[in-house]
Amino acid sequence: MASPTLLAGVASLLPKQNLLSGFRHIFYSLTYFKFWFLLLSFTFIFLYRNHENHSGGVTFILIGFSEYPELQLPLFLGFLTIYSVTVLGNLGMVLIIKVSPRLHTPMYFFLSHLSFVDFCFSTVVTTKLLENLVVEDRTISFPGCIMHFFFVCIFVVTEAFLLAVMAYDHLMAVWKPLLYTILMSQKFCSLLVCATYSWSIACALIYTYFVLTLSFCATNFINNFVCEHAAIAAVSCSDPYISQEMILVSATFNEVSSLMIILTSYAFIFTTVMRMPSTGGHHKAFSTCASCLTAITIFHGSILFLYCVPNSESSWLMVKLASVFYTVVIPILNPLIYSLRNKDVKESVKKLSNINFFCDKM
Repeated sequence: MASPTLLAGVASLLPKQNLLSGFRHIFYSLTYFKFWFLLLSFTFIFLYRNHENHSGGVTFILIGFSEYPELQLPLFLGFLTIYSVTVLGNLGMVLIIKVSPRLHTPMYFFLSHLSFVDFCFSTVVTTKLLENLVVEDRTISFPGCIMHFFFVCIFVVTEAFLLAVMAYDHLMAVWKPLLYTILMSQKFCSLLVCATYSWSIACALIYTYFVLTLSFCATNFINNFVCEHAAIAAVSCSDPYISQEMILVSATFNEVSSLMIILTSYAFIFTTVMRMPSTGGHHKAFSTCASCLTAITIFHGSILFLYCVPNSESSWLMVKLASVFYTVVIPILNPLIYSLRNKDVKESVKKLSNINFFCDKM
């Protein structure tokens, strides 16, 4: 039988006034994702049936890092460690934000979605990478490769615009602190997140459509560990010019628009902080901004190198290394940079640990 003290401690983590809004949020989220799931299902059925006439029996083989057999075991252990930390860090952040009332703010609302996207992104990419490091048969079916490419596109675009939304949120917190709760209301924050997911799904559908316009031979060797556009287009039997140009234009638009929001936001943050009289406030603000900009630079630098530089003469090894940075490294960096260095998160983790210890004692 649980003691009244224990129940009171649990109740402090899940206040009654948040239950109704929480159930409402879950209902709206399920409705939203159900709509997109049905739309995507019908879209993929249509696209695949339209494409199977001239791509029957097509398979892909992900070369990955198989060219370096002596590195297979060290790479597997390294990526397995990174993936384990990524899963624990991101899912732990989502859980902590959900159960800690003091973290129910716009900044942590966006951070919980970023952690969720990083977890999904890492699961889609890293698990396939780990599989290919330990098996000899690295074959992936045509539908499997297309689905892999589709989800990678969703999470890449979502990550780019979530980082932009978080930069805008930081700007509002610094620039308009007295109006922050009004400007960044729960409804407006939910709208920003829904718009980000919707745009990423729309972009992924467009990218997938142009990949499906290509023709492929029976067996194709993809010189990467992930089904990404440049590697897929390189093995196409048809002219990939239109597909490459459309991806280039769209990726450039997404990069420029998201980077403009990020750079403009941090420029305003910089000028606002410089006007503050406190030197200690300057150091704290610039330390936080430097950490955030480090992750943003790695992510967007890799994307710009891979997709927004036409006629790149880089070797496939450089392409693989750039892919590792934005698909494997970034998901583990974000919880470290945005969360574990944060005082509120540390105190929430400490409070949860104390309650768990108290439960064990009971």
